[in-house]
This record gives sequence, structure tokens and C-alpha cells, in this order.
Amino acid sequence: MARLWSVLGNAQKLDGGAMFGNAPKALWSRWARADDQNRIDLACRCLVLRDGEHTVLFEAGIGAFFAPELRRRYGVQQERHVLLDELAAIGVTPDAVDTVVLSHLHFDHAGGVLAAFSAGAAPALVFPRAHYVVGEQAWQRALAPHMRDRASFVPELPPLLAATGRLERVAGERSARLGDRVRFHHSDGHTPGMLLAEVATAGGPLLFCADLIPGLPWVRAAITMGYDRWPERLIDEKVALLDALERRGGRLFFTHDPDTAVARLGRDDDGRVVATEPVAALRGEEA
Repeated sequence: MARLWSVLGNAQKLDGGAMFGNAPKALWSRWARADDQNRIDLACRCLVLRDGEHTVLFEAGIGAFFAPELRRRYGVQQERHVLLDELAAIGVTPDAVDTVVLSHLHFDHAGGVLAAFSAGAAPALVFPRAHYVVGEQAWQRALAPHMRDRASFVPELPPLLAATGRLERVAGERSARLGDRVRFHHSDGHTPGMLLAEVATAGGPLLFCADLIPGLPWVRAAITMGYDRWPERLIDEKVALLDALERRGGRLFFTHDPDTAVARLGRDDDGRVVATEPVAALRGEEA
């Protein structure tokens, strides 16, 4: 029997204005409280799927690979590798993880596959047996980023992933590694070729939203991030995907919402798709 858990991969504080794009603070402050540096709390949440034979990790959070100066710059809240602690709490050791799905290779989604920072030590992967599933277009973006998002990538990571000999670069809806249980949607609005994994579950399709919809406030159609490459395209992608998913009885899995891991979808009195029934965590839910 397959089961699902939500686990955390460290947490961040980032500028609220950057996280809410062109929305004014008078609006976004209703949804997120800012500290004295205008930063809001953000989770780096991951999804674990276990079926008795395989353990699949969807993303790895930001991890603890940054040197102290960069950790402070990017608002990482813990020095230790929180993801490894959270996996251990549900009985998963690093060598038990056989597949890691990375929606894209920005450091706050992929950094957790790297070992914690140690002065003088070269970057290294922490999941010794894992196969890695990445979108082909997202992979190419990581190899040749634009100057606008170059700082979001970890230059050492692609060579490490490639050197495993266990890297699958997905161009379509299916992964040879994952089969029919997982279907991929491709999104370009945040970064080219981002993979959104849709997992078939007993409760209907569960969409790993990545940075298309980082948390509850971003379910609103017009709310985007300042980090998004093409906000108008992102809005169109989001509206179409939410409309189709709501009609299919789907749910959303949020990476960055500090309080909510999963929400179901419904419609308000005007017919707009809205998030309903928020859940703080998944604790071995039947998939």
C-alpha cells in the first residue's frame, strides 16, 4: 500500500515584496506577516511517497549546503540538514531514497540533495542510491541560466547529478522511472520547463505545485512572485491548470506555505477556483 508524508527541508525568510510581485503590501500583509526587515516566513516542504518497494522524494528543500554568510543572506533558518531529520522521523534513511523528483534546480528546491556545509569540503550528494528525475528544459536552464536568475542555481549540482549515471531528463508527461502513478505538467512562467508532478491518490489527483503556486495566497489568479520570469504566462498556466484540476476533484501540495501542506479545490460564488479544506501536514495518508 502506498502512503504519503509531507516533510520539511529547512525554512526561509524572504522579502515579502519579492514574494508577492506587483501586489502592494497593503494587500499581501493580509496573508503574510512581515518582520522588521520586511521578510515573511516560508517553508521548503517536500513530499514522500512510499509503496513498500520504493521511496520517492519530491524535491529536497533548500537544505543546509550554504556557507554561513550565504545562509544569512538567503534567510535560511536552521544550520542543520532538517530534511534528513524529518526523513529519519518517518523511518527513511538517505540510502532508502531511490528516486528524487526535482521540479527545477533552483537552490530552494534542490539544495537539500547536497550535504550540509563543512568548511573545506567539496559539495556532495546525500542520497547515495537515488535516481534523479528532472525536466529536460529545466536541466538546460540550469546549465545556461540567464543573468536574471543565475544566482538561483547551484553550479556544482548538475555535474554531481550527471555523474551518478542515474539522471532521467523528462520531456513529456511520463517518467520511465515512475511509470503511470505520476504524470507531469510542464510550466514556463516561473522558470522554463518546471515539472509539476501530479500523483494519483485515493483522494483524487494531488498536484505538487512547486513555484507555480507556492502557497495558499498564490492560488489567487493574479498573484505572482517577483522571481517569476514571465508573470503573464504563469497566470495563464495557473488558471488553466486550476480549472482542470478542480473539475477532476484534485488537491494542491504547497512547497512554501508555512502553515498549509495540502488544500482541496472548490469555487466561490463567482465561479473562481479557490482553496478549501487546508491541511497542515500529511502523516502517512493512503495514496
